[in-house]
Amino acid sequence: MSRAPNREFQEWWNKQRERSLDLSSPSSADGPSTSGGGGGGGGGPLLAVEIRTPRSDQAVEKSRARSARQLSWVCLLRFQQIASLLASAAGSFLSVLRTANRRIAASPADSSSSRLYRIIRFFLILVLVLLGFELLAYSKGWHFSPPSVGSKEVLGFVELVYANWLEIRATYLAPPLQSLTNVCIVLFLIQSVDRVVLVLGCIWIKIKGIKPVASADYEKKEDLESESGDEAYPMVLVQIPMCNEREVYQQSIAAVCIQDWPRERMLVQVLDDSDDLDVQLLIKSEVQKWQQRGIRIVYRHRLIRTGYKAGNLKSAMSCDYVKDYEFVAIFDADFQPGPDFLKKTIPYFKGNDDLALVQTRWAFVNKDENLLTRLQNINLSFHFEVEQQVNGVFINFFGFNGTAGVWRIKALEECGGWLERTTVEDMDIAVRAHLCGWKFIYLNDVKCLCELPESYEAYKKQQHRWHSGPMQLFRLCFFDIIRSKVSLAKKANLIFLFFLLRKLILPFYSFTLFCIILPLTMFLPEAQLPAWVVCYVPGVMSILNILPAPRSFPFIVPYLLFENTMSVTKFNAMISGLFKFGSSYEWIVTKKLGRSSEADLLTFGEKGSDPLLETSNLHRSSSESGLAELNKMEMTKKAGKLRRNRLYRKELGLAFILLTAAVRSLLSAQGIHFYFLLFQGISFLVVGLDLIGEQVS
Repeated sequence: MSRAPNREFQEWWNKQRERSLDLSSPSSADGPSTSGGGGGGGGGPLLAVEIRTPRSDQAVEKSRARSARQLSWVCLLRFQQIASLLASAAGSFLSVLRTANRRIAASPADSSSSRLYRIIRFFLILVLVLLGFELLAYSKGWHFSPPSVGSKEVLGFVELVYANWLEIRATYLAPPLQSLTNVCIVLFLIQSVDRVVLVLGCIWIKIKGIKPVASADYEKKEDLESESGDEAYPMVLVQIPMCNEREVYQQSIAAVCIQDWPRERMLVQVLDDSDDLDVQLLIKSEVQKWQQRGIRIVYRHRLIRTGYKAGNLKSAMSCDYVKDYEFVAIFDADFQPGPDFLKKTIPYFKGNDDLALVQTRWAFVNKDENLLTRLQNINLSFHFEVEQQVNGVFINFFGFNGTAGVWRIKALEECGGWLERTTVEDMDIAVRAHLCGWKFIYLNDVKCLCELPESYEAYKKQQHRWHSGPMQLFRLCFFDIIRSKVSLAKKANLIFLFFLLRKLILPFYSFTLFCIILPLTMFLPEAQLPAWVVCYVPGVMSILNILPAPRSFPFIVPYLLFENTMSVTKFNAMISGLFKFGSSYEWIVTKKLGRSSEADLLTFGEKGSDPLLETSNLHRSSSESGLAELNKMEMTKKAGKLRRNRLYRKELGLAFILLTAAVRSLLSAQGIHFYFLLFQGISFLVVGLDLIGEQVS
């Protein structure tokens, strides 16, 4: 069936065709026709098309204009926020600078520190100028095609200056810097070899199970049958030197008084150099309480405090009753020996008439207190586990640690006794005893509890004394070593290993190589410092240092950075001690916080039941009852003093030097050097702002 044609559509098509012909004719130029229903009906859609199109374009334009205005307002708002943020940051930065200036101006500075700071400040200004010059050259594209003085092209003034700078640094500056770099690299490798040898020696001791053997054991009754009663126990003098040790005096006195040793064979000397009258009264009261319990203990106080600790010990050894004693044990105020300390150390002297010293290991009650104490624990664990043990086993000599050791009084007298000429009286007496032919034993298994400094200020002062004193001693005893009658090998060990390599060369190359040479090589690229010196070898050495404290492996990177940060303090101390600057003879008592408690003492007594231990709590309460008000007053006085973070200008100056060098390294796309400089600069910045160590209010 055929479909009927759509006539309506045909008619509509014809009408549209006619209208289109009419519009295209010249008569349509006068305007559109408004008469006729068909014409109006047909013209409507056409007009609608012509009218709607401009209306659509106009709406788009309006929306675009609206969007542009909105975007402008948003941008202006963002700019205003950024401007206010920059203004606030600038104000905060200026406030920090003013505060830093006040803090730095208020902090005392010795002559050697001011000299070193002036040198660091000069280098900071130099690297900032060089960085600005390099940024200008980078913006000009001169790092791709550097200008040359000998070129035929006409150079501008800045180009000429830069070309001359390139020639000067390549001809005159880079060669001596490269020579100094090579010298420091050689010293670095020698010290690394020494460290590896020490670690291998420690591993050999562990594998072979090498330990000092005592000829007697006080725990076994058969070893005491040869002598009757208490005569088997030699006379021992125990000395506790202290100075204003309010926080720890009770712990140290109690730990010594509960020694498992016959009372009539032991005398305790509390050598108080305190200049605080309240502290003197507290210590004297503590001594009296132990005297009432039958302990042979005396209190000594010097009116004239000369010679610091050495003078204190020297004065105590001048007492007439000292001649009745054979051995002397020395404990600093924060040390707490176990009740069996004397029973574990004195037996090694029996049958060894040439043995002068028995040194024990330190154990730290606050090693996990903060990051600073963790890093100190790494260093000291290596010192005792590796250095002291290896030297004690293979050459029977090491530096006396000043505490937690027992001396034969005859050896002290033969080598001249305590001298006040240096701030390391312990190392001084050890070196002189070694030159007289005496031997030392180190006991790694016998530990004595003590406390680590928890603030950077206290730790820095301690390290300054520990690194300036050896240089004083080396300067004073060098010719004594040469003239001594010991073997040539022992002389070489003392001069080259004990003093030069481990006390002088180590802080010298550490500071010079990583804090001075490395930043300068970024601005003098003709002198190069290999990546293995910057990263790989120090990383391996850090791993070796952490081996005695395996729990500290997560802190290997902070340890590496912090050791380089401390190099400025150690270098400054070494220079001051070597050239007799005033700060080298300064003795500041390391601040203690009294982290040890009675629980630490009781843990030592778990193996035995000493009646003194059972009543220690009763004694402690009675000791404090008479001076409760005095203690409360002093604690209130201390609580009222808020400690502020200090600013250390040498560390801050080196932080900006390293960060500036890191920016220059980034322009040269030196990956390892950039990251090392960046993180080392941040490490110096954290230390310079006193943000490591004890938490302060």
